[in-house]
Amino acid sequence: MTMTSISDPLVGLVLDGRYRITRRLARGGMATVYEAVDARLTRTVAVKVMHVGLGDDAEFARKFDREARAAARLSHPQVVAVFDQGADDIGGQGRRPYIVMEYVEGQTLRDVIGRDGAMPPLRALDLIEPVVRAVAAAHDAGLVHRDIKPENVLISDQGQIKVADFGLAKAITSQTSTATQGVLIGTVSYLPPELVVTGKADARSDVYSLGVVLFELLTGRKPHTGETPIQVAYAHVHNDVPAPSGYRTVAPIPPYLDALVARMSARRPEFRPHDARVLLAHIHRVQGALRDGLPDDPQLTADLALPSNPGGIQAVPGNELTQPIHNLGDLVPGAAPAAGPAGFAPSIEFVEVPPATPVSPSPAPPTLVSPAVLNDQPVRPVRSPASPEYRRARTPRTPSVFDAGPPTLPQPAVQETTRTTGGPGPSALAQQRRAARRRRRGIVILLLVLALTTGVAVTAWYLVEGRFTTAPDLTRMTKDQATRAVQNAGLAAAFGETYSEDVPKGQVVSTDPEKGSRILDGSELTVLLSRGPERYAMPKIIGLSEEKARMALIEANLAIGEVAGRWDEKADVGIVLEASEKKGAALKKQTPIDLVVSKGPKPIKIENFTGDSAKKAERELSDDGFKVKIVSEHSDTVAEGLVIKQSPDSGSGHKGDSITLTKSLGPILVTVPNVVRLPEDQARQIMRDAGFEVVVKPAPINFLNLGYVAYTDPKERSKAPKGSTITLYLI
Repeated sequence: MTMTSISDPLVGLVLDGRYRITRRLARGGMATVYEAVDARLTRTVAVKVMHVGLGDDAEFARKFDREARAAARLSHPQVVAVFDQGADDIGGQGRRPYIVMEYVEGQTLRDVIGRDGAMPPLRALDLIEPVVRAVAAAHDAGLVHRDIKPENVLISDQGQIKVADFGLAKAITSQTSTATQGVLIGTVSYLPPELVVTGKADARSDVYSLGVVLFELLTGRKPHTGETPIQVAYAHVHNDVPAPSGYRTVAPIPPYLDALVARMSARRPEFRPHDARVLLAHIHRVQGALRDGLPDDPQLTADLALPSNPGGIQAVPGNELTQPIHNLGDLVPGAAPAAGPAGFAPSIEFVEVPPATPVSPSPAPPTLVSPAVLNDQPVRPVRSPASPEYRRARTPRTPSVFDAGPPTLPQPAVQETTRTTGGPGPSALAQQRRAARRRRRGIVILLLVLALTTGVAVTAWYLVEGRFTTAPDLTRMTKDQATRAVQNAGLAAAFGETYSEDVPKGQVVSTDPEKGSRILDGSELTVLLSRGPERYAMPKIIGLSEEKARMALIEANLAIGEVAGRWDEKADVGIVLEASEKKGAALKKQTPIDLVVSKGPKPIKIENFTGDSAKKAERELSDDGFKVKIVSEHSDTVAEGLVIKQSPDSGSGHKGDSITLTKSLGPILVTVPNVVRLPEDQARQIMRDAGFEVVVKPAPINFLNLGYVAYTDPKERSKAPKGSTITLYLI
């Protein structure tokens, strides 16, 4: 889609609390397309919001809802998917309908034509063929697009072609038979004549628009131009689309391609292919001829060529349109101008066909015919019964067999006898001759009526039944058998291949049209041969990351099944350890593949051994898989051999992680000084200098209160913890 930088008041709003509009992509005559984000599914979508006023009518809203639902049922690779639709009070301008569609990142066919101009025939058909496929899917579902144009053909960055706006034009044109508030629905350059004249359209109308698009692809220009849209619409009604070979093209245009464009863009709907499905068969035949390098194929050209005198209708002689026409109502005698912003009210136009030669002085009543059937020549517009053109057209016409009365039955002659001979007189003979002439004339008229009736009946039979045949049942035939059966049925075969689980390889799976369907005699039948069961090889994914494994399975046309995790001491997190299928296995398309993905090494809970035996802590941590490192230090509070502290001492780790234990060596031991026979004060100072605390007590025996140390506890020259208490016993 083409982005526009023009600011828009709807940018930033959220529709129905779900679709947040981020930017405007394009604006058309009936709606504006925005890029938006679906907040519920977190995906980018395209939202088409109807212009103010088009959705005010309750009947329109109901039909719009019905057509949006019908379009959403279309599921085809070449159709832009419709996700949702609704109505919301947007920008304080009242409730406006909107449609949520698939967002296609890329460009439109209009961008390609604007950049490349005219294209070689084969490339033009390769571009139009997927568009026809999409329209055929819509026709099969009973939908008519009504607005085929290059702007509605999207080409993604990957080269996929998709058609947008299915069902939308039909929803709007359902509001009235010809126009919506004075605006003709559709792009004027691609409008079929019947939509301009009557406002009615069917599948053949889409075929006409596709023919105009193909003409533009081949020539780089549109077939009809004008100063105003109404002049272009008038040209579609009264002028044939010219042959592409009459213009300067990048490559020669074969006659059968000219015939295809003429057949698609025939002004009379009955001469176009019945629908896009029939058109697709014609395009395949032309593509085959182009790929074979045929500069001409007389049989194909004859099959596609229009009848030399479609319908035998006499056109009104006169000049072409020489002045601008501002309202189609001007073409209708007595029609009033239409209301609306463009003053454009398409309507059925009636004109008088002038006769060939006058045969009587009394004028015959004017014959009214619709321009939709005046296919071969432009029709001079007649503005009112009082105009000079109207008076000139009221010329007596030549009587035909339809003007004659019923056959005259023979009347009894008046017998007139003479007295002398007894035979008929002169008056009786004249009456007999007149009666004979009337009988002969009645017989001739009767024969002409019978011949004409027979001709009409035969023609009607041919148009309705005679030119059709029945698609044969080719199921499970070989290619040679199918070729003979198709030829015996008077058809041509275009073979393709598809996978089948049931039909053996090389046999027919299906046909398009299906068996028993009506198909034009001599047209092409698409025959799909079985390639056997669709199987894809299982790729190597063990050892890859989960993301790479997913991509490999998608590229192999397989699906992702359940993904489970498993602890693994060797594989990093996210590495695929196992798959439910072995490498190289032949699998059905989209077979789900279950994966086992590494969660990394299993975490191990760390137990705290602070205050426990260092030997016990080392043994149990090693058994858990940790690497244990032991350091030692003295402690005045923790006994020797116990764990002073542990790092880390909580949480979890993995096998091979290191844990450090600090083991106690007990307190620092100091030699008790010898202070026996020293005075109390001197002994106290020596003990304190050695790092001990001192307690003084009298000796239990021979205490004379002399103040000298008799002995110590602990004894002198023994080891005692630094900071411990030394008792001095005095005599």
